[in-house]
Amino acid sequence: MRRSTAFEFLFKSKNEGQWTFIDGWDVAEKQTGFWANCLLPAQHKAVPEQKNCAPFKAAAPLLRINMLMEIPDGHANQLLGAFTKEARDRIMPHMTAVDLKLGTTVCEAGGLLTHAYFPQGCVLSLLTVLENGSEIECANIGREGAFGLFSAMYSRVSFGRCTVQLEGPMIRCDIRPLQVEFQNSAHMQKLFVSYAETLLAQVMQTVACNSLHSVKERLCRWLLMMHDRADGADLTYTHEFLARVMGVNRTSITLAAQALQNKGLISYRRGMMQVVDRFGLEEETCECYSVVKARFEACLNPPSTAV
Repeated sequence: MRRSTAFEFLFKSKNEGQWTFIDGWDVAEKQTGFWANCLLPAQHKAVPEQKNCAPFKAAAPLLRINMLMEIPDGHANQLLGAFTKEARDRIMPHMTAVDLKLGTTVCEAGGLLTHAYFPQGCVLSLLTVLENGSEIECANIGREGAFGLFSAMYSRVSFGRCTVQLEGPMIRCDIRPLQVEFQNSAHMQKLFVSYAETLLAQVMQTVACNSLHSVKERLCRWLLMMHDRADGADLTYTHEFLARVMGVNRTSITLAAQALQNKGLISYRRGMMQVVDRFGLEEETCECYSVVKARFEACLNPPSTAV
């Protein structure tokens, strides 16, 4: 367990009777003589809709809960966690907690971007959309990264469609303070460039996988990636949905899923999939899963030679 890196904590000194903000990383060293109040949403209100982007439900106002906020390590956004403490302090006022349903479009292809999105428990799917309306997934983003980071800072236009592939919490941040941090911090420049290169590596590996590997291998890779982000929970996906994001026909998905179920690797029923034998699933998948996973694990430690 560790404290969330996406929020600060409000502490009150018993001796001084005053409220002060203390960064979550310092909680362990500062528990003595303090009691904490975690900032959580008391109710939700709508945020004005942006052009070609989904309407969001923002957490507001804030409710103080008399407890120390702790969450499992896997549920904090790792890219945000790699920011310097000073950078997190400065962008904190520009962050909003959002929670979107499965299938919600975060931004359409060609849509205007003014924010970056940092998944904490959700997964976002990046889809390439063709003129005839067909689409295929080229990458997905979980708590290891962010959507819209470079598009929002430069072109302001999303090349592909971004949708919610796994429900869960996410942080939405105005791009302007992120621009300032990027321009003024060598650490942030290395971090952002490292993440952009890693996301590109996933896109490149996905292109090769889609072209050269079987539907069964690709399905195994996709299920393993989602299983990592869902922390072992059941996956609520229909064959039709999987066929759409993988760019194949439904029959191919059904045959691949049946083969995996017959081997005792997964079970599925009425849109619910469960990984039964993860080790066996890793044996059936192609090398693309381990290649992309290893690259993301190295992403948050950019080399000293990085620009």
